[in-house]
Amino acid sequence: MNRQQSLLAARGLTDDRDRLLTADDPLAELHESCGGSLPGTLAVPELLDLVRQGRKMGLRIAREFSAFDGAEMVSGFVRIHPLGEERGGGCEVLVENWQRAPQPEVNSHDLADKIDAIDRASAEVTARLDPRQKMQFLTSTAADAAELQDAVAAAPSKAWTEYVELRGVAHQQPLHWRLLDGANCTIPGSARDWRVRLIPLGPASGAPRGFELLMVADEPLGVLDATDDAEEETAHSRLIGSALTPVLRQPIARIIANAETIRTRLAGPLRAEYSEYAGNIASAGQHLSGMLDDLADLEVVEADGFTTAKEKVDLADAAKRAAGILGVRAHDRGISFEFSNPEKPVVAIGEFRRVLQILINLIGNAVAYSPENSTVTVTTRIADNGAGQVSVLDQGAGVDPDQALRIFEKFERLGRDSDGGNDSGSGLGLYISRRLALVMDGDLEVAVPGDAVSGSDDAGANTGAEFRLTLPLSS
Repeated sequence: MNRQQSLLAARGLTDDRDRLLTADDPLAELHESCGGSLPGTLAVPELLDLVRQGRKMGLRIAREFSAFDGAEMVSGFVRIHPLGEERGGGCEVLVENWQRAPQPEVNSHDLADKIDAIDRASAEVTARLDPRQKMQFLTSTAADAAELQDAVAAAPSKAWTEYVELRGVAHQQPLHWRLLDGANCTIPGSARDWRVRLIPLGPASGAPRGFELLMVADEPLGVLDATDDAEEETAHSRLIGSALTPVLRQPIARIIANAETIRTRLAGPLRAEYSEYAGNIASAGQHLSGMLDDLADLEVVEADGFTTAKEKVDLADAAKRAAGILGVRAHDRGISFEFSNPEKPVVAIGEFRRVLQILINLIGNAVAYSPENSTVTVTTRIADNGAGQVSVLDQGAGVDPDQALRIFEKFERLGRDSDGGNDSGSGLGLYISRRLALVMDGDLEVAVPGDAVSGSDDAGANTGAEFRLTLPLSS
């Protein structure tokens, strides 16, 4: 008996329609446990895909496979041999090294986190709610959610259910958040159906400190057509932000979700190198998703007549909220936050969600460009010119005078050293943040060697980069 015969565990034959005609007992049992019958279409999805590939391409295929038979994980090494038209057009299926193992337990907490991450990537409307489900702020990347944004801006601090129409929920609102998580709704001005996610904030035990509200549309927003030459140029300039961004967002989210499923082996056993490949695909998808967000924001801030709301914003509170949103990313790199606030609140005039957007960008960059196990210092104060100011200081390589002249330019990526690997962004984050600050009658600056730094008279003490957001104070 040769080596191949000694390793052979099961053999089967398929026809030109991928029906399993005959099979040894192990393969027949797996086929039947997956819902198939003999003869009948091969019911093991992982084997069926390989058989189809081999038959259509006329190529021999040899690779590892794994499948779930309803009770255990079955794995082995399969060889697909196309038989050719003269022998019926089917394939010979040979399975070697047949093994069975209990299905690996899936951590329900990790799986829930993955689902939350998928919904965050797919959501076109996001909001923050207080513990009573009242709206604090709302952000949208969907053109058909503008009316919802206007409604929230005109009458803030109401229960979120007052801004939308829930479907299939007739009880008085707001209900307990668990009863509303996953509900369907319609929003004013949108013809699409939306699914609602409510994600509690705070420790797992005890009452939530607030909620993250996500609204995921059931289909992408269609690409708008330019109907005449006069509108063609405008349509092209808005193509990425208004049209392609919503269309691309969900496919990219699915790529990320599928890649994460493969990487974490939730779909079954996988060789380490393939899990690493899947992780790279997920990272690339997340990068692309971030670039879409930047391009959508770019269109908004460069639009004629773009303005922001004028609200009272507690700068120290906004900075702490931004740091809280980035807390997991900072924790993963061992980075801590140090807050330095005055005794009295520094209340500025601006649009809260735009201030938060700027601070998330500044603090996110500080986390990315700081070495591991370092500190990011966030200071709120009254600036020398009488404006409210938030400065974010990291412990990275800093910004030299030449970089400071170009750092706020569009698509500028200065290549600062980043332990966090965040040196391949779109080059739009700081440009958009400064545009937002200027529209709110403020400014965004970067300190360079020679500038006085936060809380220090020694200009040479600044070994990192310090960004300063200033906004007019509330009277």
